[in-house]
Amino acid sequence: MASKVIPWYKKKHASQVKIDYAYHHTTHTVKQQSERKSSSKSVSQVQAQATEAMAEPAYTVPVFRQRSAEETEEYQRVTTNVGKGLAVIQEELHRMRIATKAQVESLEIQRQVKDMMNKRVDLLEEIPRMPDFLVALRPHTVWEKTPVKLFCTVQGNPRPIVKWYKGGVPVDPLSAPGKYKIESKYGVHSLIISRCMVSDTAEYSAVATNQHGTTTSKAKVTVKRPSGAGESCQLGLVPHLTEIHASKLEVTLLDRFPVSFGVEGSSISLVCTMVVVPDLPNVPPLAQWYRDDKLLKPSKLVEMAVGGGAARLTLPHLAKDDEGLYTLRIFTKDGTAEHSAYLFVSDAAPSAAGAPGAPMSVKAYDINSDYVLVAWKPPNTVNEAPITGYFVDRCEAGRDTWVQCNDAPVKVCKYPVHGLSLGHSYHFRVRAVNSAGISRPSRKSDKVTALDAAESERLQGTEEGAPSAPGQVIATRNTKSSVFVQWEPPKHLKNLMGYYIDGRVVGSKEWFPCNHKPFRHSRFVVHGLIPGESYVFRVQAVNVFGLSEESQESSPIAVEPALATPSAPFGITMLSCDGSSITLAWKSPKHCGGSKVNAYYIDKRDADTLVWKEFNLTPVTERVCTVDNLTEGTFYEFRVQAGNLAGVGVPSAPSAPMKCEAWTMEEPGPAYDLSFSEVRGRSLVILWKAPVYTGASAITGYFVDMAKKGSSEFVTLNQEAVSHRYLQVTGLEEGETYVFKVRAANANGVGKPSQLSEPVCAKALPGTQEIVAGVDEETGDIFLSLEACEICETSKFVWSKNYKPIGDCPRVAVTAKGRTSRLTFTNPDKDDLGRYSVVVTDTDGVSSSHTLTEDALNTMLELSYAIRHPVVPLKHGLDYEILEKGHVRFWLQAVKLSPSVSYRFIVNDKEVTSGEGQKISHDVATGIIQMTVDHFTRNNEGTYTVQIHDGKAKTQSSLVLVGDVFKAALKEAEFQRKEHIRKQGPHFSEYLYFTVTEECTVLLACKVANVKKETTFHWYKEEDEIVPETPPNVMSGACALPIPLFSRKDQGVYKAVLSDDRGKDTSVFDISGQVFEDIINAIAHVAGASASDLVLQCTPEGIRLQCYMNYYTEEMKTVWKHKESKIASSEKMRIGGTAEMAWMQICDPSDKEKGHYAIEISDGVQTHTRTFDLSGQAYTDAYEEYLRLKAAAFAEKNRGRVVGGLPDVVTIMEQKSLSLTCTVWGEPTPEVTWFKNEQEVTSTEHTKVTFDGGKFASLVINQVTPEDSGKYSINVRNKYGGEFVEITVSVYRHGEKIPEPKLGQPKMATPAATPAATPAATPVPPRSPAPPSKTPTPTPSKAQTPAPSMKSPTPASTPASTPVPKSPTPTPKSPTPTPPRSVKSPTPPRFMKSPTPPRK
Repeated sequence: MASKVIPWYKKKHASQVKIDYAYHHTTHTVKQQSERKSSSKSVSQVQAQATEAMAEPAYTVPVFRQRSAEETEEYQRVTTNVGKGLAVIQEELHRMRIATKAQVESLEIQRQVKDMMNKRVDLLEEIPRMPDFLVALRPHTVWEKTPVKLFCTVQGNPRPIVKWYKGGVPVDPLSAPGKYKIESKYGVHSLIISRCMVSDTAEYSAVATNQHGTTTSKAKVTVKRPSGAGESCQLGLVPHLTEIHASKLEVTLLDRFPVSFGVEGSSISLVCTMVVVPDLPNVPPLAQWYRDDKLLKPSKLVEMAVGGGAARLTLPHLAKDDEGLYTLRIFTKDGTAEHSAYLFVSDAAPSAAGAPGAPMSVKAYDINSDYVLVAWKPPNTVNEAPITGYFVDRCEAGRDTWVQCNDAPVKVCKYPVHGLSLGHSYHFRVRAVNSAGISRPSRKSDKVTALDAAESERLQGTEEGAPSAPGQVIATRNTKSSVFVQWEPPKHLKNLMGYYIDGRVVGSKEWFPCNHKPFRHSRFVVHGLIPGESYVFRVQAVNVFGLSEESQESSPIAVEPALATPSAPFGITMLSCDGSSITLAWKSPKHCGGSKVNAYYIDKRDADTLVWKEFNLTPVTERVCTVDNLTEGTFYEFRVQAGNLAGVGVPSAPSAPMKCEAWTMEEPGPAYDLSFSEVRGRSLVILWKAPVYTGASAITGYFVDMAKKGSSEFVTLNQEAVSHRYLQVTGLEEGETYVFKVRAANANGVGKPSQLSEPVCAKALPGTQEIVAGVDEETGDIFLSLEACEICETSKFVWSKNYKPIGDCPRVAVTAKGRTSRLTFTNPDKDDLGRYSVVVTDTDGVSSSHTLTEDALNTMLELSYAIRHPVVPLKHGLDYEILEKGHVRFWLQAVKLSPSVSYRFIVNDKEVTSGEGQKISHDVATGIIQMTVDHFTRNNEGTYTVQIHDGKAKTQSSLVLVGDVFKAALKEAEFQRKEHIRKQGPHFSEYLYFTVTEECTVLLACKVANVKKETTFHWYKEEDEIVPETPPNVMSGACALPIPLFSRKDQGVYKAVLSDDRGKDTSVFDISGQVFEDIINAIAHVAGASASDLVLQCTPEGIRLQCYMNYYTEEMKTVWKHKESKIASSEKMRIGGTAEMAWMQICDPSDKEKGHYAIEISDGVQTHTRTFDLSGQAYTDAYEEYLRLKAAAFAEKNRGRVVGGLPDVVTIMEQKSLSLTCTVWGEPTPEVTWFKNEQEVTSTEHTKVTFDGGKFASLVINQVTPEDSGKYSINVRNKYGGEFVEITVSVYRHGEKIPEPKLGQPKMATPAATPAATPAATPVPPRSPAPPSKTPTPTPSKAQTPAPSMKSPTPASTPASTPVPKSPTPTPKSPTPTPPRSVKSPTPPRFMKSPTPPRK
C-alpha cells in the first residue's frame, strides 16, 4: 500500500497554522488576565513578586527560651495565629507561581511563533504554483454599527493578487471613505468593514489570481439589528460618510430624539444631548444633520444649533416635505457618533371637510426664458374622495400675490407654466382638488429664475400611465410600537416616485396613512402603533400620473417586539451565607427579547482567577439561587445569564467579590427584589421581598428610604416600621426621578439596607387606565376589570390582594380577553374587602389598584341582586289622563319590553280584558301598556293595578282613584265630553283674550273653528251690540275687536257670540279689576318703550317738560320726580297729558325749580325712565324764553283789535246812507284809521268818521254814489299792535240788478311787539315734523303801512322771507298755530329736544 508523501514545507505550514491559532488564543488569555478586576498590577510586577516569593527560605520555628507559664501560653496563642496567616500566604504564593508559569510559557510560545513566521524558505520561492487558500474565509454574524474583519491566508508562486467582492461587485474603498479597509501582510489578506449596517449583509468573496490560475474563497456576513434600534440601516437611508473631519473631542450621545410626529403648520425640535470631553464653549463638536441621505443646510425652514451639551434641529414651519429619516452625525476623536429616527408629518385640518391633503415636493424642471415645467408629488388619499386634478400657482419672488396658472385642474403631477418674464424669479405652489373641495397649498418651491439657458435639470421619464400595484406585502415584528413592512416592487415602475403605506386595525374598516410623503424604498417601519393590537397593511405606488391600485393586504400581525435573546440580568446581591454556600438574588433583564424569560444560568469563579465555572446545568426559573460547595473565607464572583425561546443571552457583568463567610449578626439581612407598581405623577407603590437571613429573631417591620436620583440624602418615609412588604409613596414631584432602599428590622435592631432600586420616574404611562369595579349586566357577577394600555404576546395579568398574589383561590376567578383582564368574585362578602392590584408582565410597568370598601360592595350587591332577580324597570308608573270625548286612558311605560311580554289589568281585585267599554293594548317600541275606558262614570271609582311578566323579570304598578282624586277625574271627563259635543258646531278654539298693539290699541281677540260662510259673529258690551267698522271674518279663523284710546270708560263685560244652524258658542271677557290693571300695564309696557326723551317747552305760564309716546292715559302708573322726590300736582307744579304725551308744567319758575327731573312709567314689571337736567345754561335759556313768551302774551291780550260789528261785504243802492260801525278794544285805547282803496279817509260832510268813548268807531257815507264803491278798511292799533279789517262796498243804481257780493278776506295786521303770535313760537318736534301751513302768515307791505301820523306803525322786524300778498288776510286766532317750514323757531340749547308732533 502506497503511502501518501506530504512535502515537508506543507507539513510546516500546517503546523504554522496551528501555532498561529495558539498565538491568538494565548493573546486573548493574557488580555483577559490583564483586565481582571482582582489584580491591577502588570505582568512584569507579578513575575517579580513571584520570583521574590520563591527565593524566600522556609519558615523554621525558633528554639524556645526559658519562659514563665503565662509567657508560654501567650507565645502559643500568637504562634497559632501566625501559623494560620502563613498558611494563607503559602496558598497565595502557590497560586502566583502557577499564574507566572503560564505567563512565561505563553511568552515563549509567542516568541517561537514570531521566529517561525519570520523565516524564509527559499524552496517555496523556487517552486511555481497556482494560488491556494491555506486559511479560507469564514462566515460572520455581527451586530450593526460594529466592525467585522474578514481574513484569509493565500500561498502561490508568484505571489497572488487578491481582490475583494461583495455580492459579485468589486469592493471600492474610495466609494465610501472610512468604511472599507483592505490590508495584505505576510500573505494574510483582510477586509475590514468599520461600521456594519444591515445593508452590508451579503456574500463576500476573495479572489486570488496569478499567472498559473485563479481561486476563490467565499463567506456570508450577516448583520443583525438589536431589538428596538433605529431603522436607519434597515431602510437603507444611512448617509454615506463622504469626508472625514479630524476632531480631538470625545463625544458620547446621551438622551436621543425618538420617533416623532408632527402636523403641517406646527413646529418641532429634534434634540440630542451629549457629553463632550473636553468641553470647550468656543469649540463645539462638528455636527451634521441629514434628512434621509441628504445633508441639510441652515435656512428659514431649518434651524441648527450645537452647544450647551446638546445638538438641536428646529423645523419652525412643518410641511409634509419635512417627513423622513433624520440622522445626526457628530465627528469625534474615534470617528463619528450617529443617531437616526423618523419624523412623520401628518396633514393639517382641511379647508373643507373631505378635501384632500396638500401636494408636496414642488420642483421646477426644464427652465427656459419664458417656460418652466413644474412637477410635484401627489398626496395620499385614504378615506377622502379621489383627486380629480391640481391647480398650479405662481408668485414673483419678493411679493405675496399668487396667480393661478391653469384655469382647469390638470390631472397629472406636472404642468408647463408659460408667460414668464426673462430674468424674473418665481416661486410655485400646487393645490389638489377633489369632489369635496380644494386642499391647502403645498410648500412653495425654491426660487426659480427664468433664464435663456440650454442646460437645466430635465424631468426624467416619458412613459405614460400610473404604475402597477406593488406585489406581496409582508409585515414582521419590530418593536412594541412599530412593525417592519416590506413588499415586492411593481412589475411596471413607470418612473416611480415612491410608495404610500396604509394600515388598518383588524376588525375595523377605516384605513389610516402610515406615511405622508412618498417613500422610495420597498421596506418601511410603521411607528406609533398600539402595543398588542393587530394590524394589516397595504401599499400603493406613486408617479406623476397618480397612485396605483392598492396591493393585496398583508397578513394580520400583532404589534410585538422582535424575538431576540434577553438582555443581561443585573443587580446581583448576596442575601445570606452560611460559610459553605451563598444565596444570591438578581434582577430581571430589562429586555426580555419578545419571549418569556424561562431560565437562568449562574457562573462562578474564584476572585483570583479568570476562569468561569458553570454552577447549574439545569436552568433556574426563580431569581434566587443558593450556590453551594464553596470554600469558607474565599472571595467569589458571580454572573448570570437569562434564556428564552430565542436562546441564552449575554452574561451579566461580574458581581462584586463576595466573601464566603457565615453571617452571625443578630439583625436581619437585606430585603431584595425591589419593584414598583402603580407609578403615577404624584405617587407610586414600592414592593419588596423579605430577607432570606432573618437574624436572631423574627422580622417585625421595614423602613423605606427615598432620595432623588443623584442625591445621597435619603429620607425615611415611614417613622414606624410597616409589617407588610409594600408601601404607597405619595407627595412626589411629577417628572422627577427617585431611588429607594429598604431596611428590615427585628427585635435586635435594623439590618442592612437593600441594594438601591432602579431609578423610577414619577410619571404615568401614556393611556394609563385604572381598575373599574362593576356588575355584569347579564349574570349579575361583581367584578374588577382593567384594560391595559400596553400588552405583548407574553404578557400576563397578575392579580393581588393587599399585594399578595391571589393565585388559585376559590373566592375569585380571573379571566383575560385581549387587553382586558377581569377578576370576578364567586360569592362576595366582607371577607373580600381590601386593596386589589394587578400588574401586567412584560410591559413598562402597566399596573393599577382599587380598594374595595364595604359601601361600594353593598351597592354592587344590591345591583347584583336586581340583575339576578330582575324587575321590569318602569319609566313611568301607572297613571291616567283624560282624552277627548271624555275617555279616560290608564297607562304606564316600561324602560324596555320584549315581544313576549304578558300583562294583566286588575280593577278592584277583578281582572278586566278588552271588550265593550274598554280597550287594552301595548307598544313594544315605546314600552307603553294602556287601557282606555270609553264611559267613565261613578262606577269606575277604585284601585287599578297592572301586573307585567317579561321573561324572568316582573313588576306591578297600582293607582288608587278614590275620593277627591276620583271626583276631579270624573269632573274633567264630563267637561271633555261636553267640550266634544260643543266642538261639533261652530266654537271658539281659543276664548277671548286681549293683546296690545304697537300703537297701544287694545285688541279683544279670539280664534274660531268649525265655521262656514253662514256662521255669524257678534260683539256685545254689557248686552249692547257693538258694530265694528270692519265686520268680523270668521273664515279667517280669528276675530278681533279694536278698542282705541283705552281708558277707564272702556271697562265692562264683553261678549262674543258665534252661531249658525249647527249651534252657538259664547265667550265672555270681563274687563274690570285685575284684568283692567293687566291691560293698563300692557299699554304702559308698549308706551313706556316708545317714550321719547323729555323735551322742554316754554309757555307764557311757565316751563313745561313733555314726554311723547304712542299713547298716554292718566290710568297709567306715571310718576314725575324732581331731585329723586316725587312731585304731586299743585298750582306750582301742574301734571297732565294728552293722548300723545304726558307733561309737567312749572308755573312761574324760580331758582328752586332747578335740578334733575324724571318721569317713570311702570308696567308692573319694568319701569321706563326718561330724564332731563333743568339747570345751568338750559335753565337760563328756558327762563329767558318764558319771560319773552309771557311778555308776548300780555301784548297779544292788550293790543288794539276790532271786536265786532263790521260786515265783510256791503251792497247798497245809491242815494242811501251807509253806516259802517264797529266796536274796538285795546289797552291803552287804540287809534282808529279808515281807508278806502288804501287811501286814508278823512271826515267830511259826505263821509263822516267818528270814534266815541274809545270803543265805537264808525264811518257814515251820506247819499252814496257809484263812486263810493270800493274796498274800505279800518286799522285799529295801539303800542302793543293792532288789527286791519277790510269791507267791500258795492253801490248800484236804482232799477239795476243787485250785484253778486264779492267777499273780501279780513286780515289781521301783525303787531309790533307780538312775536308770540308768529308761528315760530312753537318748535317743531324732531320725530315727524308737521306739514307747513298752506297759507303763510302775511305781513303788510310798505304800501299798506299807515301814514306816519299813526302812532303804531307796522314793525320792520317782520321776517323778510314772509310773502306779502296784495290782499292782506287776518291771522286765525289760534294760541299755538302750526308754523310753516320756512319759518324757524328760536334755537334751544343742545340738550333741549323738540317735542314730538301730535299723534294722527
